[in-house]
Amino acid sequence: MHDRGLTEGIPPARDRGVAVWLFACCALVFAMVVVGGVTRLTHSGLSIVEWQPVVGAVPPLDESAWQEAFRKYRQTPEFLQVNPGMDLAGFKRIFWWEYVHRLLGRLIGAAVLVPLLWFAARGRISRALAWKLVAVFSLGALQGAMGWYMVQSGLVDDPRVSQYRLTAHLGIALLIYAAMLWVALDLLLPRTAGAVLPGLRRFAFALAALIFAMALLGGLVAGTRAGLVYNTFPLMDGRVAPPGMFVLEPWYLNFTRNVATVQFDHRLIAWLLALLVPWFWALARGAGVPRRARLSADLLLGVLVLQIALGISTLLLSVPVPLAVAHQAGALLVFTAALLAAHSLR
Repeated sequence: MHDRGLTEGIPPARDRGVAVWLFACCALVFAMVVVGGVTRLTHSGLSIVEWQPVVGAVPPLDESAWQEAFRKYRQTPEFLQVNPGMDLAGFKRIFWWEYVHRLLGRLIGAAVLVPLLWFAARGRISRALAWKLVAVFSLGALQGAMGWYMVQSGLVDDPRVSQYRLTAHLGIALLIYAAMLWVALDLLLPRTAGAVLPGLRRFAFALAALIFAMALLGGLVAGTRAGLVYNTFPLMDGRVAPPGMFVLEPWYLNFTRNVATVQFDHRLIAWLLALLVPWFWALARGAGVPRRARLSADLLLGVLVLQIALGISTLLLSVPVPLAVAHQAGALLVFTAALLAAHSLR
């Protein structure tokens, strides 16, 4: 059992080691999300048409292997409908982004499983913690399968992946990141001493949930390419709510397929956060909460301002790749800050 009372506020060395490992895994997942954004924005995700978890770790090594990979790509709807004039050099450019994305996935799997087995063999993981980490690894396996399920949707008739599968792929990545970060924080940081306002704690968790929802809506924006329309701010082509938001039948399909509705919903949550986060920050600064909670509130407010600026710039400039990637990374930073704030108030 862990003896946390020997040194107040300082976790045992074995807990610190596990926490550092989980933070490193979080950094890899963060990189994975960023590279995934680049892969999507450069239309590279459909360049590898097979799922080979082991053999696929080795890229084409000679001219004949490259020609074979290119031959398979030339049979896909994306090549036939979007890139019929692409040559081998162009194929290599999109291939490498998807390859790095998949390689990072394999690396994360190894970075979780191998240390997990090592820590477990040395008795540095309690039974309760072991179950949490096994659940994280299982989520990672599900994420790999979801990634291929997503790619398959763009290899049939329409050279676009399903926005539903894309959003699920992003959502699972965020859940993996959040779970590892939370467990690491539990191991590294002691619980708050003294009373913390329950309402403020619930407020922090609600903000984290709202930011998670906004990120999922960002997945729908990406999947429907809704960022390429209504490139004005603060109004949508001169209106608060654009016309045609409920033209699809049945009505609920508008929330996931109608580009006007999808973008409006994403903006709406951004406006809500622009109001709620400063309110949370003011409450945290005035409630006598611990220093770590105040710093977390400061961080949340700061990264939200940056994220909103990135989102507006990305929209006004019609989704340039560098800004869009920075906006996706910013979403994960805002989510991180919200989780830190919620954890500091537990």
